[in-house]
Amino acid sequence: MEREQSCSAMGGGESIPNHHQTLILKSIFFLDGFGDVLLTSNSDGLFWESVDSPETDGSDCLGIKLAPEAPAEVKFSDVYGVEFDNFGVIRKSKLGIAPSCILCDEYEMYRFTVYSFQRSKSQPAQWVLTTFTFGHEDQQTCQMWVNQIDASLVLQDGRPKNLLVFVNPRSGKGIGSRTWEAVAPIFLRAKINTKVIVTERANHAFDVMATTSNKDLKMYDGIVAVGGDGFFNEILNGFLLSRHLAHYPPTPSDIIDCRQTEGNSTDHASEFSAFHTWFRFGIIPAGSTDAIVMCSTGCRDPITSTLQIVLGKRVHLDIAQVVRWKKTPTSKFDPCVRYAASFAGYGFYGDVIAESEKLRWMGPRRYDYAGTRVFLRHSSYEAEVAYVDTKSEDTNANGKRVLCRSNCSICNTRPHLQHSHTGSSSLQDETRWLKSKGRFLSIGAAVISCRNEKAPDGLVADAHLSDGFLHLILIRDCHHALYLWHLTQLARKGGNPMDFKFVEHHKTTAFTFTSFGDQSVWNLDGELFEAHQLSAQVFRGLISLFASGPEV
Repeated sequence: MEREQSCSAMGGGESIPNHHQTLILKSIFFLDGFGDVLLTSNSDGLFWESVDSPETDGSDCLGIKLAPEAPAEVKFSDVYGVEFDNFGVIRKSKLGIAPSCILCDEYEMYRFTVYSFQRSKSQPAQWVLTTFTFGHEDQQTCQMWVNQIDASLVLQDGRPKNLLVFVNPRSGKGIGSRTWEAVAPIFLRAKINTKVIVTERANHAFDVMATTSNKDLKMYDGIVAVGGDGFFNEILNGFLLSRHLAHYPPTPSDIIDCRQTEGNSTDHASEFSAFHTWFRFGIIPAGSTDAIVMCSTGCRDPITSTLQIVLGKRVHLDIAQVVRWKKTPTSKFDPCVRYAASFAGYGFYGDVIAESEKLRWMGPRRYDYAGTRVFLRHSSYEAEVAYVDTKSEDTNANGKRVLCRSNCSICNTRPHLQHSHTGSSSLQDETRWLKSKGRFLSIGAAVISCRNEKAPDGLVADAHLSDGFLHLILIRDCHHALYLWHLTQLARKGGNPMDFKFVEHHKTTAFTFTSFGDQSVWNLDGELFEAHQLSAQVFRGLISLFASGPEV
């Protein structure tokens, strides 16, 4: 249907420079699903208001209001793309199947679409794609606005232009490739160049990261993993093992001669620091638990994670460095370094992963089945754990329980890219170590809260993304029923899994572990790691994620 275009001094587009020399555009457009609006663009975003009179604002059919309410603005910080849609249909109402009187409110004109997001009303942490389509009878007016919006988006700080993407097609229920296909158009609309590598075997991504030169890696603004926590761990280790050269974790002198534990030097620290200032990692969830995504975005949603990547969000993330000194009691002293971004667990947590590896054909359900089998076995293991005693003022905020949220005050209080201790003997002499020895059902070290669908508050509800601490959780051998009670508290939102006499919770910067007798296996972010003797330390804010932090 043809439509008469309203004419005014601003109908074809008017440019008004303000006193800050910011170009302001104003034009009358037809907003799809709404009606005629006066559209204004300034340095912050787009704003519009209806040009219809109150009496004629919207139209009625059988007493039904056809013009729905619409947002009156969208900020450029929330816009990830704009496209000129050429000539086509634009509607007065978004009602689909409707009487003929509604169909009369369809017009053909030139259009452009602005791509943005809105927060879900039911789940505030989830971001939902939204579009605003504006129509005008003059093609040049539409193109001028597209060019102006594009120029404003270029000025947004921190947005990536080139990304290296790894896709694990076997993650979770084998949905890695489908997940990437669903979110790839968002990267295209955001005009982000992506080099996509679909992994073909275990450790494929690790090998690519380990063999890619720093010169080649600097072509990218970051790396995106489409998969689960284990897949991200593979990429993280491929990146850090060849680039993050640091002293080994501290260890009590009566366990290992500290002269043997000097580890790597920090000669290349400046080069890694250069990466740290701008390089980021993104995770698009397609795994079985996706704990890192849950903790860094607040929800387990591929669209939300993708939007936070293309919009250039940033949070810092602590990383634990784990060094295995001996694989078995009879092994030779042979340090082996690994990194973990969420969790390192021994006993129950390691046994579940080892059992589930035999059941990969079951998909994510294997964790429930393996967990049940391991729980019924109720195996405990003798070990000694030593940990750095931290001062109380370093482990809380005014004695109150503070949860990690977007723009977290705890995570933003200290400088990043540091760790509290090194392997030097002078610092070890100044460090106070405490020990705990006995039979344990599980030993866990949480870098972050580890929220997931099975544990809505995580293993440690008040753990932070970047506060420089590990949460050491020791579960001593206890009656079967008591351990079940502890696990049910973990599975309940608002539960108190630490309020048991057989549970020890220590906030620390480093710990060591030695097993005695029968051994379990360690679980590092979902990957198996055998060790009779190991040490771990945390590096505060060692890497950055494309994420905004949990909002709920």
